[in-house]
Amino acid sequence: MNYFKNATTLRYDAGKGTGRGRCAEVCPHAVFEMKDGKGAITDRDRCMECGACSLNREFGALYVGSGVGCAAALIRGMITGGEPVCGCGDGPAPAGAQNSGCC
Repeated sequence: MNYFKNATTLRYDAGKGTGRGRCAEVCPHAVFEMKDGKGAITDRDRCMECGACSLNREFGALYVGSGVGCAAALIRGMITGGEPVCGCGDGPAPAGAQNSGCC
């Protein structure tokens, strides 16, 4: 499932990765795969910003603002029955959200 094009806060520096493949193991949406002993992003737009990869990162190779982007806003909107608000529009951001630059 893709969310929004080019909306994720996911940042990855393959040069800093160790080649353990933890990012590919923990990602629930198969955003990463192993290529030539290094992690690689298969489809950035599949990222739901859950934070599993960044919690298992090493040496600063990965960053994702878990719970702050449009994917989190969609999930929060479904749970609460309200409009998805990701903190990047004119409306107020949900508690704990930061502007993710998603819109």
